[in-house]
Amino acid sequence: MTTSTPSMAARSAAAPAPAPPRTEQRSTGRLGDLIFAGAARGSGVLVIALVTLIGVFLVAQAIPALLKDQASFLTSREWTVAGDAPRFGIAELAWTTVSASIIAMAIAVPVGVAVALFITTYAPTWLRGPAATMIDMLAAVPSIVYGLWAVLSFRSVVRPVEDLIQQRLGGIPLFAPTGVSGGTIFFIGVVLSIMVLPIVTALSREVFAQTPTSHREAALALGATTWEMVRTAVLPFGRPGVISAAMLALGRALGETIAVTFIVSSLAPGTPWSWSLFNGGETFASRIANNAGEFDSAQKTGAFIAAGLVLFVLTFLVNAVARIVIQRRAAFSE
Repeated sequence: MTTSTPSMAARSAAAPAPAPPRTEQRSTGRLGDLIFAGAARGSGVLVIALVTLIGVFLVAQAIPALLKDQASFLTSREWTVAGDAPRFGIAELAWTTVSASIIAMAIAVPVGVAVALFITTYAPTWLRGPAATMIDMLAAVPSIVYGLWAVLSFRSVVRPVEDLIQQRLGGIPLFAPTGVSGGTIFFIGVVLSIMVLPIVTALSREVFAQTPTSHREAALALGATTWEMVRTAVLPFGRPGVISAAMLALGRALGETIAVTFIVSSLAPGTPWSWSLFNGGETFASRIANNAGEFDSAQKTGAFIAAGLVLFVLTFLVNAVARIVIQRRAAFSE
């Protein structure tokens, strides 16, 4: 026993220590990361390239027509694109498009925020899911359906409201009577507000739902009522998200085509200019859609493309502002 122990100890000391178990790294994980990163990077570059190419195309097609324009493109209401001396401007189109979109935002944003607060704060649990689904279903309704519904049914509902506003506020140029009984700027704005309501509601609902529970409970623990908790905790937290939702909805309202084309009342050439919201007019999108049959020459096509270029710039600026707000919100959350 005394002779065997040293030899066994010597052999044990001479033998190398067992290596730890090796965990094989799968090459597929790194390959998958590389593929995903490349696909994401390529998608981003593709989107930027598409937007750039669209802008370059619009500018290239619009410049020849703008050089031949005999009127002020930004301030003129004329729209005569035929002949050797075309005269066209976007003053009326810009006023109708922007004013109708502002009316849509003035209605959709307060209503959308109120509905989002009701769903996330006041509604019972069993009602939150169905209520959110019903609001989201409005986004699935095609634009042409909104246009037909507005012309056939909804016009008779809005008309008494317009008459009442003109009776009470007719002395203000913005609400002066014009005699237009069809699709006024005000009516277009109301229809657009219904169309963009799901965007404002859905995004606001998601932002309000992310309000930290500790903020809500802290406000209630200090004795705040439900409305005071919403005013001091929920609304400040969700303000950037609501602004972003409003900007995205504004971009949708600016570019809406089919529904506006159905309900708009075009003004006859030579009609006196009016700042009234109860006047008729065409938006950028409806003017281009209604006159697509005139794209039979480069000069005529270039005039409409120039109008489309202005709409493209407006929409791009609106979405850029929304993106800036989102980035500020992300920086605030870090």
